[in-house]
Amino acid sequence: MQLLGPSSNTFISQRLRLHYVDWGNTDKPPLLLVHGGRDHCRSWDWTAEALREDWHIIAMDHRGHGDSQWTEDGNYRTMDLVYDVAQLIHQLDLAPVTIVSHSWGANTSLRYAGLFPENVRKIVAIEGLFPTPEREAMMKNVPFARRVRDFIGEKRKAAGRLPRRYPTLEDAYARMKGENPYLTDEQARHLTRHGINRNEDGTFSWKFDPHLNVDGAPYDITIEQRNELWKAITCPTLLLNGADSWAGNPVENGMIEHFRNAEVIEFENAGHWLHHDQFDKFIATLKDFL
Repeated sequence: MQLLGPSSNTFISQRLRLHYVDWGNTDKPPLLLVHGGRDHCRSWDWTAEALREDWHIIAMDHRGHGDSQWTEDGNYRTMDLVYDVAQLIHQLDLAPVTIVSHSWGANTSLRYAGLFPENVRKIVAIEGLFPTPEREAMMKNVPFARRVRDFIGEKRKAAGRLPRRYPTLEDAYARMKGENPYLTDEQARHLTRHGINRNEDGTFSWKFDPHLNVDGAPYDITIEQRNELWKAITCPTLLLNGADSWAGNPVENGMIEHFRNAEVIEFENAGHWLHHDQFDKFIATLKDFL
């Protein structure tokens, strides 16, 4: 009997209990789906449904997201997310694995593919190339000490905030819909339903750690080290971007030069979540590449 949906599972990484869903068909080639920041693994459900007959699909929740544990110190460094991806692939013996990833998850997955090129068969990165050259230039104009001081100040503010509470599920749904006008009502409701918890008083709060609202942590590998990892990727690479997104086109901004074997496709009438905004085109493009 075919499962209607995925099974829920956990694994341990750096003492954190992290969550992933498994769509079955373990005799098929492994396909890992990696979501972006302040998102969750169930945002891939439509993609998984479209591909599940031909792939053994695993979709993970990053630390601090979805049904995975939050870190005790409220810090979320990209290289720790890379460790989590490496740990999941190792524990489930998925290599060589195909990866489809979005945003922060794509940034993370590309680093993994550069660290362990032998473990990745193909990789799709949706809007994962950042910081962009424009952002790099801005960062260089701000002294490191100033960036750290600003970050400490923002983290201190975040520590004093409580997770926002929505009186009704409809209020949370409206917030989701407002964040991305391209979403259909069905998409927005699904993303909200799987991305929210109900509090004891009956209100609703997003599952992700509020500390994730603090962007721009200054503690990371250098731009040069990032570029070296990208250059070390040996597998076929598909870079997708939305024409209406802030992330930019890798061909136009020159970031494509850091990849050996990458193709770039831009989606019209799509923003940062192009895999939701232009789902049919995304799936057709994905199937062609895979």
